[in-house]
Amino acid sequence: MIYLQELLSNPVETISLTAIIDTALCVGAGGSSGSLADKPIVRTADNKLLIPASQLKGRLRHECEKLARGLGWAICQAPNPQMMCPQRADFPEEEARRFQRDEDYRVVGDNRYHCLICQIFGNPALPSRVIFDDLICQEKPENLPPEVLRPGVTINRRRHTAEEKKLYFLETSPANVQLKFTGDIHLQPNSPASTKALILAGLHHINALGGSKSVGLGWLRWEIKGLSVDEKDWQNLLPGERR
Repeated sequence: MIYLQELLSNPVETISLTAIIDTALCVGAGGSSGSLADKPIVRTADNKLLIPASQLKGRLRHECEKLARGLGWAICQAPNPQMMCPQRADFPEEEARRFQRDEDYRVVGDNRYHCLICQIFGNPALPSRVIFDDLICQEKPENLPPEVLRPGVTINRRRHTAEEKKLYFLETSPANVQLKFTGDIHLQPNSPASTKALILAGLHHINALGGSKSVGLGWLRWEIKGLSVDEKDWQNLLPGERR
């Protein structure tokens, strides 16, 4: 339930992100037409390159899950809905008991228990406390080549050789031009106290986005504005320290 008074007294915090792409970026748009590429790159309606918000959120959630588990938090098994909070099917019995006796897993206004990651990123029963924008390329489309194609060939995993008649083309952004993609992350009121610290740590674990990262595509670095994290925020990342 949303309370208007809480929204007025707890304004949304905004984190401004800029992803500086150091190599060519390949974010495929399935089902796109009008391109010679087998995997065209995704674009906005006005033809600007973009990194979808869903990809950034999913990758950041995955990194935050790893960090939270390493710090000792009990974390559900995303993305299977039955194994996520609040169901947590096949969850280890000892960890399941932690949810019932630790107030860190209790959400205000909800009598069910949710892990730290679900409290931040949401689950089928709980809305996300962080809203992501698409990261949009700031370079004008007319200043970029209309299409950059990168050839590849399918590899037979059993024989470790190239398959016959399996040549394909990927569309990528231009390489080595330091394109900047910008967007925002919006922290909703009543986000967990450890949200900002966990997001900052998670972003520093993301060194590449898009497809074909293993062959050098999509490598990037971040510029982050509007995110201040102090010692108390880092302490809140430890289980049992948020009260």
